[in-house]
Amino acid sequence: MAITREDVLTALKAIQDPSGSDIVSAGVVRALNVDEAGAVRFVMEIAPSQAKAYEAIKAQAEAALKALGAASTAIVLTGHSDKAPPDLKPSRPAQPQGPQKVPGVDHILAVASGKGGVGKSTVSANLACALAAQGRRVGLLDADVYGPSQPRMLGVSGRPASPDGKTILPMRNHGVTMMSLGLMTNEDQAVVWRGPMLMGALQQMLMQVQWGALDVLIVDLPPGTGDVQMTLAQKAQVDGAVIVSTPQDVALLDARKGIDMFNQLKVPIVGMIENMSTHICSQCGHEEHVFGHGGVAAEADKMGVPLLAEIPLDLQIRLAADGGAPIVVSQPDSAQAKAFHDVASKLVAAGVA
Repeated sequence: MAITREDVLTALKAIQDPSGSDIVSAGVVRALNVDEAGAVRFVMEIAPSQAKAYEAIKAQAEAALKALGAASTAIVLTGHSDKAPPDLKPSRPAQPQGPQKVPGVDHILAVASGKGGVGKSTVSANLACALAAQGRRVGLLDADVYGPSQPRMLGVSGRPASPDGKTILPMRNHGVTMMSLGLMTNEDQAVVWRGPMLMGALQQMLMQVQWGALDVLIVDLPPGTGDVQMTLAQKAQVDGAVIVSTPQDVALLDARKGIDMFNQLKVPIVGMIENMSTHICSQCGHEEHVFGHGGVAAEADKMGVPLLAEIPLDLQIRLAADGGAPIVVSQPDSAQAKAFHDVASKLVAAGVA
């Protein structure tokens, strides 16, 4: 009987890297492919300074796979600086084939908003880190192609590597595997693309990125109801969407449109989050509802979906995001971080993360 991908991963988990972790859990094994003839190919992504140490580990892996019954093995050692990733070419997407599973990804969760400026990306980054802190294997796809902010929020810089010019190796920080168009462009460079270009780039970031084995891939969507949202729902099997809104009427008007869009696309709404719900003065403790209060709770009740959290308008949340370590990471025991941890627990309980 031919060996399977699972057989190979099990064998490789018995091999330790210099840190004492197995090479699969450490994220060293990338772009794994096992063909029908039993030939095994993969990349071992390492820092250039570790090349000598990993020669012995590579030999262990080859011996383990030979003992497993692999017909042949091809293991490439590479590091982030060795090769540049392929360009996300503005091309027309392939003909529709219906929603597909992203290889290795158990669940896809979209985080969306009807309008910009409601803190959707901040919520996405903190939820990803909160889920990772709870032991989930988490990926974060920054699909806000016109305003990618996740590299800054997660403290990630540099350009992703590509061992073969096709597969893209994502970046990782705070326990989250992340990919963003912001890693492919200069920070101050505008993305001036029409709809078909966006659709092609999103498909590449979904299907050509080597996400590995993930419990959940969080997709930080751009605001509105446009091409990116439609492409995601049509090309990938999305398990649910979380709608982020401030409590003010103007934001809720747009949030309702986002909810209607997901209903039309047959993507279930997992719940709503009221962001910037209340502000407590750091000097006197006075509580003030800058954007109103209770609007999202009322909307969630009307829609029959859970209100997942009411996140405060808080300076520390903003400072943490700008500093590259979300509040869940920089102040894990704070009341602000607890709100995101509670949402993460609810998502796990709902079976979407």
